[in-house]
Amino acid sequence: MRHPHPPEGAREQDPERDELLVGAARRALGRTGAYGVMVYLRSRDRRSLVLCTIAGVPLSIMSPFRRIAAAGPLPVAVCFRTGRAVTLTDTEDTMRRFPQLAVGLPYDYATACVPVAGGGERFGVLSVLWPASDEGVPERARRRLAAVAGQLALGLGELEAKGGSVEPAADAPVVELPSGTEPTARVGLFDWDVATGALAADAQFREIFGFAPGEFDGTVAALNARIAPGDRAGFRAAARTALAEGEVLAARVRVLGRDGHPYPVELWARVPAVIPDGRTHLVGAVLDVRTLTAAAAAVERLSEGVFSLDPDGRISYANRGTEPLLGARREDLVGRHPWDALPWLADPFYENRYRAALLSQRPTAFLASRPPQGWLAFSLYPDAHGVTGRVVAAETPTGVAGPEAAPPPAAPAAPLGGTHHLLQLASALTEAVTVRDVCRAVAEQILPAFGGQELALYAVRGSGLHLVSQTGYPEGFLDGFEGTPVGARVPGAETLSTGTPIFFESVHDLAAAYPGLALDEMGAWAFLPLIASGHPVGSCILGFDRPRPFTSEDRGLLTALGGFIAQALERARLYDAEFALARGLQQALLPHRLPEVPGVRITARYLPGTQGMEIGGDWYDALTTNGDLTLVIGDVEGHSVAAAAAMGQLRSAVRAFASGGEPLDEVLARTNRLLLDLDPGLLASCCLARLTPARRTLRLARAGHLPPVLRHPDGRAEVLDVPGGPLLGVDEGAAYPVRELRLPGAALLALYTDGLVEEPGAAIDEGVERLRAAVEAGASVGPEALAERLLRQVRPAHGVDDVALLLTALDP
Repeated sequence: MRHPHPPEGAREQDPERDELLVGAARRALGRTGAYGVMVYLRSRDRRSLVLCTIAGVPLSIMSPFRRIAAAGPLPVAVCFRTGRAVTLTDTEDTMRRFPQLAVGLPYDYATACVPVAGGGERFGVLSVLWPASDEGVPERARRRLAAVAGQLALGLGELEAKGGSVEPAADAPVVELPSGTEPTARVGLFDWDVATGALAADAQFREIFGFAPGEFDGTVAALNARIAPGDRAGFRAAARTALAEGEVLAARVRVLGRDGHPYPVELWARVPAVIPDGRTHLVGAVLDVRTLTAAAAAVERLSEGVFSLDPDGRISYANRGTEPLLGARREDLVGRHPWDALPWLADPFYENRYRAALLSQRPTAFLASRPPQGWLAFSLYPDAHGVTGRVVAAETPTGVAGPEAAPPPAAPAAPLGGTHHLLQLASALTEAVTVRDVCRAVAEQILPAFGGQELALYAVRGSGLHLVSQTGYPEGFLDGFEGTPVGARVPGAETLSTGTPIFFESVHDLAAAYPGLALDEMGAWAFLPLIASGHPVGSCILGFDRPRPFTSEDRGLLTALGGFIAQALERARLYDAEFALARGLQQALLPHRLPEVPGVRITARYLPGTQGMEIGGDWYDALTTNGDLTLVIGDVEGHSVAAAAAMGQLRSAVRAFASGGEPLDEVLARTNRLLLDLDPGLLASCCLARLTPARRTLRLARAGHLPPVLRHPDGRAEVLDVPGGPLLGVDEGAAYPVRELRLPGAALLALYTDGLVEEPGAAIDEGVERLRAAVEAGASVGPEALAERLLRQVRPAHGVDDVALLLTALDP
């Protein structure tokens, strides 16, 4: 049963919530020295984090991240899920820890994400940006940011308790705050009674006209005395024009300063409509344009090109010097992106340079070829309010051919932000190995990124479409579509047979195109064909709970993602089939059962690695000879079919040599020579243990393998110091010493491979010690229960290597 759509008014912005978010964003900027801040709130279905407020960073750059999957690998999502702050110091740190973010925003900056949480609720995340530096995220800034987030959480909790709306609606707009800036000009206000000559003016007006405190007598005559003599006639004419026409715009006059030198001001005035006694009053403002005029005049005198880009990258100003250099008139440049206005700057590289400057808050420079004139050198100088650019003629770079006679015709390019978004989402699919991984990536990352509520993935088997995965559909709704022929007259099949995506922006559109089609409560749909290398793989259906327009960028992104999903799904299906076969072969090489020896209990476990497309070379074995029990564990290096094949050969060799009762050192020596003779180009480690229960003796020999762990009758466990020889396959004349010890009373021996104890970034001795402590702590449980405990407690959480474990308990 679906939740009913909220009433229309609920879709609007909640004023109280927005005030809380805006206040938090401004406090975060003011207290931390950051240049940018974003506030994310959880979506109503808790599957996404929605950007609600942004300041200091253009929304146009961050638009691909307006909606982030709560289950995804981006810092904002990780912060929300774990409730812990996430900080990144620079682009290298980002690439190492969050490669998907580095793909989507490949720029150098420092960032911190802190959870907005309180009262047992997680409302969202506060994300703040600084320029990258050696210091990273300042510690004081982290504390202040946490305080701002806590204050925001308190306010949102109170709002929710009052029944207010905390989660944003699906179509709620983002509140984009302007960057704070100092005023560049002074403005004074006045009210002039033309009939009487009385002039009421504020303090700013009096200062602009140079009146000292108490000097202005409130008459227009006093004002006339401040206006340059040559401009008084023009001033009176502007007043008459304003009275006659109702307003005057930007009449410029010069004011005499106290030193007698004139400076320019602009007058803006109008007749107020509320005054009933005719046009006898003027109200308006005077603008001191000295700074603006002087700055503009100075820049206009330069022969080099100077221009300004607003935070969205549009040209807001260009001096005269830019025209001959860029080959375009200023009026054709202002208000447009450089890469749109100038065909020879259409390469995404140039937009990327602007984005890099703005997000890193560092100057950047680049060369561009303007055919046929030559090369130009651009420099970009950013701050939180935009970018100032400089362009000059440059020499042709060494080893580079001169510009072409004319620029090649430019094909319409996808927006750079959309390209980064596509790469960021597609990178989630590159990590998916199995079909289950692909389905999970689409459901947890791609679907929430577009604000969808339903997902169905169908694969082609035979001549029909069969459901692989679904999310969000009512129970049983899709049953009627199972096995739909590829050529059927339904959108999920037609999108595949035609190879063209189908988009429906409302229920009316879908019902009109496919009368009688079973519908659920969604309001818009995207049907994507999944085609890999020209081969139909299946179809992907996304459902949205409200009508929505699909922009050209949305359609392009979804279409491209359909191709990525198809490739990932086809690759995963092949992997699943091949991996099942390979694992079956590998399992066939391991013992199907372990020998039964009176007074001895043997338990073994084998776990395949969690990553990689190939199989490993871990193995274990146990065999009895003349009253002895020989235990074997080994590991061939690498993860490949060759490693598994070598493992099978070595297992057979060790079993053959050991079954004849040969000493352990001779078994390893002969196995070593055999591996060298086979010359597979691989090395292997091995540990042999021979237990004689009647005499309660244990002999051990190692070939480059990790040492066994022995638990004594008193429960104490130790890592046995067993002298070992080199790895198998290294030295034909290698010797493998044997250690013998007695086992009075009950004892337990643990043999294992490195996948159980090895963790990236940590010394392997730490893993071995972790195993020893776990064996000692499990003294009260039997071998079966202990084996399960060791796999849970000792194996690294993100272990990727195969694990073989062989436990042997000797009863008292």
